[in-house]
Amino acid sequence: MTRRDLAAVTALIGLWLLFFWRLFTPIAADQASLKQGDFSGQFVAFAAYQYERFADGDIPLWNPYNNGGLPFIADTQAAVFYPLRLITLAFARISGGFSYHTLELEMTAHVLAYTLMLYAFVRTILRREAAAELGGLVAAVVGGYGGFLSGYPPLQLALLEAGIWLPLAALGLHSASDGERFRPGWLALTGLAVGLSWLAGHPQTSYLLTIFLIAYWAYRVYARRWSWIAFVAGAAAFGLIGAGLAAIQLLPGIEYLALTTRAGFGYDAKSNGFPIQDVAQFIFPGIVSLFSPLYVGFMALVLAIIAVARRKAWFWGGVALVALVWSFGANAALYPLLYNLLPGLRYFRGQERGAYLVANSLAVLAGMGAAYVATRDPMREYAFALRTRNALNRVFGATFAFAALIFALWIGNSTGYNPIIGRIAFGTVMVSAVYLLLPTLMVREQRRIVFWIIPLVIAVELFTINLNAASNYDARPPDQQLSMTPPPLIAQVRADTDTPFRVDGARGVLANYGSLYGIADIHGISPLWLSGAYALIEGDMPDPISWELFAVRYVFTDWAELPLPSQIVGTGTDAYGAINLHRLDDPRPFALILNRALVAENDDHAYALLRDPNFDARGTLILNAPIAVTLTDSDSIPAEVFDFTPESFTVRGASSAAAILSVALPHHPGWRAELDGHALDIVRAYGGLSAIVVPAGAWAIRFSFDPLSVRIGGIVSIITSIALIGFGGFAWLRSIRSKRGSRGLTAVSTPSSSG
Repeated sequence: MTRRDLAAVTALIGLWLLFFWRLFTPIAADQASLKQGDFSGQFVAFAAYQYERFADGDIPLWNPYNNGGLPFIADTQAAVFYPLRLITLAFARISGGFSYHTLELEMTAHVLAYTLMLYAFVRTILRREAAAELGGLVAAVVGGYGGFLSGYPPLQLALLEAGIWLPLAALGLHSASDGERFRPGWLALTGLAVGLSWLAGHPQTSYLLTIFLIAYWAYRVYARRWSWIAFVAGAAAFGLIGAGLAAIQLLPGIEYLALTTRAGFGYDAKSNGFPIQDVAQFIFPGIVSLFSPLYVGFMALVLAIIAVARRKAWFWGGVALVALVWSFGANAALYPLLYNLLPGLRYFRGQERGAYLVANSLAVLAGMGAAYVATRDPMREYAFALRTRNALNRVFGATFAFAALIFALWIGNSTGYNPIIGRIAFGTVMVSAVYLLLPTLMVREQRRIVFWIIPLVIAVELFTINLNAASNYDARPPDQQLSMTPPPLIAQVRADTDTPFRVDGARGVLANYGSLYGIADIHGISPLWLSGAYALIEGDMPDPISWELFAVRYVFTDWAELPLPSQIVGTGTDAYGAINLHRLDDPRPFALILNRALVAENDDHAYALLRDPNFDARGTLILNAPIAVTLTDSDSIPAEVFDFTPESFTVRGASSAAAILSVALPHHPGWRAELDGHALDIVRAYGGLSAIVVPAGAWAIRFSFDPLSVRIGGIVSIITSIALIGFGGFAWLRSIRSKRGSRGLTAVSTPSSSG
């Protein structure tokens, strides 16, 4: 590492500490914390559940505490086996326990890691140039603190953690093709980065990353004039390594996705993207929407354009342009084409996340542009500097005219224009600063000034907009954001040890806090729902039917009276106001033996039967397929549940004849049932729950969640990890031996001073 590298890395660490200083300061009055929302309700809640299960020595495969129950390992945003999450949980374990701040620190660590990896990548591709360190520093500042990474990704933690691995993956591809000969060993680095991205839990971001890497590898192979075989072999190598590492989550996730509500989404549900007017936020952040993911700062934007114009960085410019148009979704013509051509794209909605590739490409281009400005020949480049000044003059004139118009409108309607007038003024100031500064730097021999003035201007611009942004941070300590201790009403429910049962926590529990507090809620905000459970809970099913089928015993609500007999056993408040805690007088048992059944043609038919006000859900089961058993047409009988844990429980009961055991358990192929060591078929009931044919007499049936997809994925991931570690160890030893051999040859060939 050179002195300039050391200075650049030190600067990046210093900027990181400054950007997040309110998350790090020990002074309570100065502390800030990430806003509640998806960060708290989704990621903190799920990470807390992870922590508790791992701390108890268990692997969290199933989560009974949200959505009526879901396969936790397969819910991608849970990131159960993401290595950096496991490190976070281990750190929490040795430092006193999991907290809100634990996950905030994980977020900040990923931002620092990203800036250092982006520095290393751009520094490497510019290493033959005198300003390589400057280019790397500028790219890292733009990428790390621009509008994308500092916007909603810290709150949508899985998105951030899946996205930071692009520089490391690209570094592997660059190094593998940096020379006349193909160096396939570097593809292991790309495969590692791809695997980490997919394990981090945001498949859409990892999908964009993978598409980008395939395109970058094609570009590198084409630039070297290598054969198509090198492209196919290289893409297959890093793809298989990445898929192998992530298999333990990928296979259950793919299985789960086919069973969720997402499987039924069509084009209209997936094609949303940026409105075209969002491009204004390249210069004026925050005037169109709360977040400005396209904002990289005007200085960086100009440097990126310079890189395309003077360095012919067509690949990175092309990626930025294609990704920008893609991010418009159905508002532009590109997405419909990609929707029908790109395999896998149909699974993802929210096309504005294409800003991920826009931001990364512009960051790399800004680094290249900065390196060009710092090393150009002022005399030979004088004409281009003048053209740059003329272009900036036109942009400045247009910006000033637009700002003057908004200012005039603000005078006449200050209330209406107050939200944007400050951003308009700031954007105009930055355009003016770049207009005055950059052409001067390009025509004068002031390289030392360039090395610090460009990063400084970019940092000031980005930090002014994004540092401590009100969209992301609250001015209060993290321990005041969310209590890790159950609130009084939830604690009251937890005191009921006659388990299992569920609650309706649409009020009182909220979000995914059922996972945080260990209370089985039929609601939740996880974006992936088993389609049957969603229809029965969140669809148009009457509440009494949802409560009946999912064995709900308690209902948190602001109602004074429920449509079923109940008693108010507690009162309190939640984020929305006063609530009552109702206990149902006659809740359905978790397991029930039934002797009457109807057969529905499909799930929709089952839901129609359930919506019939005359249907007896307590006494009659709805099956999705006929069974070869004659039922006695008698009343239902409760069964006892023992040894209940998230992944296993035992049901004991007895009946005078063959009957059907109905269990308030979402139907999922990963669940197994055994009677005296023999497997039993779990059939689909009520369009989304589970049932089993039981014999006459006494019996005890053991249920366990043991998905084949997890076992196969685990074996593949372990084998891939061992192979990758072995390859890395071999390469390291070989490198050491090579260095020792080189030193030995040098010593032998150097004449002694006495000779």
